[in-house]
Amino acid sequence: MGLALVAFCPPALYNRFLLPDVQRDRLEVVLAAPRNPLNIGAAARAMANFGFARLAVVAPHGPHWREARSAVGAPELLRNAKETASLAEATAGCTLAVGAVSLARRKPEQPVVLLPGLAPVVWSHIAQGGRAALVFGSEKRGLTRDDLAHCHLLVEIPTDARQPSMNLGQAVAVCLYELTRPAASIASRLAPEPAQPPLASAADLDRLAGLVEKVMAAAHYSPDAMHKANRRDLTLLLRRLALNERDARRILGLFRRILWRLEHPAGA
Repeated sequence: MGLALVAFCPPALYNRFLLPDVQRDRLEVVLAAPRNPLNIGAAARAMANFGFARLAVVAPHGPHWREARSAVGAPELLRNAKETASLAEATAGCTLAVGAVSLARRKPEQPVVLLPGLAPVVWSHIAQGGRAALVFGSEKRGLTRDDLAHCHLLVEIPTDARQPSMNLGQAVAVCLYELTRPAASIASRLAPEPAQPPLASAADLDRLAGLVEKVMAAAHYSPDAMHKANRRDLTLLLRRLALNERDARRILGLFRRILWRLEHPAGA
């Protein structure tokens, strides 16, 4: 009678590649104007799969999105999600906002990173003390031009040209998986770069943009009809400059002085 030899294999420790909570807590998923609560729930479930817990939902279309049944295993995450009226508010505490886009029908105005290159950029930024946001647009139109102005860079998920758009929940899952791959874990444990001054937060940049906008109005820089376009361009430009906190404060002080001079001309 022969003996059946059975090799014992312990369960695969695939989750050893998940990043530490302290790093995952510095990344936020932001859904801008989502229309379908089921997609919000699917995004929450994907976040729970990979151990991310910070979700912000901007101007959701439906009032009962926190009750989405698709949030299997993630009801608490959905209950604790932050709801905001604007993308600026949702990303105010972040120093890096990455917009997920399809570039099939648009020309980018920011640097673009392909999905495989996303992890080193995000985790290097977080390793230097920053906070990052992954921003996803609505199912119907994606991120608008105004939305994109709040993003420092863009990431494109490679898809077939015949179907370039992707379901919202699936897009979140793909991006978070890419951030959790072994390569991301290895990259995050590399020796940190020399300390740099902390970058200005999105809230700092929006405060500066608002002041520059007032200076432009006081100087009669352009017709009223151009104010919205000027603000979008300012919002985008300030993110391209990658200002640190100290420089943002200096520029803020400079424009405050200019505005005071414009409002109090000598001899008036």
